Amino acid sequence: MSTDVLFRSATTLAADLRRKRLSAVELMEATLRQIEQVNPAVNAIVTLLPERALEGARAADAALAAGDPIGALHGLPIAHKETNLTAGIRTTFGSPIYANNIPTQSSLIIERLQQGGAITIGKTNAPEFGAGSHTFNPVFGITRNAYNQAVSAGGSSGGAAVGLACGMHPIADGSDLGGSLRNPAGWNNVVGFRPSPGLIPVWPDKGSWFTMAVQGPMARYVEDIALQLTAIAGPDRRSPLSIEVPGSTFAGPLDRDLKGLRVAFAPDLGGLPLDPRVREVVERQRSVFTSLGCIVEDIAPDLDGADDAFHAFRAWDFELGLGELLDTHRDLLKQTVIWNIEEGRALTGPELGRAERLRSAVYERARQFFERYDVLVTAVSQVPPFPVETEYPTEIDGQQMHSYIEWMRSCSRITVTESPTISVPAGFTSDGLPTGIQIVGPHHADRFVLEVAYAYQQATRHADTRPAVTVD
Repeated sequence: MSTDVLFRSATTLAADLRRKRLSAVELMEATLRQIEQVNPAVNAIVTLLPERALEGARAADAALAAGDPIGALHGLPIAHKETNLTAGIRTTFGSPIYANNIPTQSSLIIERLQQGGAITIGKTNAPEFGAGSHTFNPVFGITRNAYNQAVSAGGSSGGAAVGLACGMHPIADGSDLGGSLRNPAGWNNVVGFRPSPGLIPVWPDKGSWFTMAVQGPMARYVEDIALQLTAIAGPDRRSPLSIEVPGSTFAGPLDRDLKGLRVAFAPDLGGLPLDPRVREVVERQRSVFTSLGCIVEDIAPDLDGADDAFHAFRAWDFELGLGELLDTHRDLLKQTVIWNIEEGRALTGPELGRAERLRSAVYERARQFFERYDVLVTAVSQVPPFPVETEYPTEIDGQQMHSYIEWMRSCSRITVTESPTISVPAGFTSDGLPTGIQIVGPHHADRFVLEVAYAYQQATRHADTRPAVTVD
């Protein structure tokens, strides 16, 4: 079978499987061959379960032949992020502390993906505890960019993005606090969607009321994000934040006429340092929205205070989730994780109160902004993929960065608004590195954001460009 089948959209593959134009076993065998040939060059999939995968494919074909009810994701191979719990499958969080950890339960998103018919093939690489937008850890090593193996895959859902780009699985799951679904998608020419908090319930979770950390889908195409949401969106009582929006909301065509759409265009999000190579790519997208009939205006929302609020609540979340490990395994934690936990421990009550006031004010200004504009378009990452030997950028366009997370403010500021946002392929820099744009919409306008992104995708088709590592 030609590898071309592996680069069809997941939506097309799902339809082919349902109509028996393709068997789940044929798709899985091609998938496993692709992983064998390509994964050694990029290190995206770090745990592979070929026997389980083939057994699942045979069961999927048998269920279809028997006329059993099937889910929207029936027969589609999927690999799960190393920081998402998978029952019975090694889950290390990229840390030697959990090098032999085998969970007894799965994250809710994994449960729903599997109930939707997706077939688990293994796990995708992530940074240690998902900390940082560069995928490397002491357990599995570095994941390399699909389009240039000398540069970063991004993170923290870096393995997922590279696996998608290289045709090793058609759908993936990830998580996002400060850009972990968006940054690696932008850097690997795929799509990553950060949903409104509560659309995809998070469980189990030590911080059940924390809105800034979400889980979500990744894919090569926007319609495949919607396909996954039909299976993974919807309320669940185990998560107090879950909202009453059913997965069926995302079924059906995403076609939308964008004529008259009010687009706020802000490549640098109102003054953030931006690498000139990224700026050049993002600026080119203005004409795409204009050609679609949009009313494009150069303006950015007032996100003053978002940085302070994000840094405080991220530190609080790190201490909440990992503080005990600092006391028992400090010698096995990377320095940036230690720093973030200690920042959380140093927070005072008044400092958290200030952070909450800032976050509330940012949300209110964003809400008012989206009464005047339908969507915001901005860069995903402020720099192109950097060399894999670099831990994180310390300078952008002449401005110094003072922490391992400061260089991703183009994403983390959007996190604080609570808005749904999607990273979609926007083309390549002059030296051939993938670049994405974020399309951001009003709180809870998740389907609308997908519809706008789909129209943009159909007008540009950047996602159709495959990485050279996958060419036969």
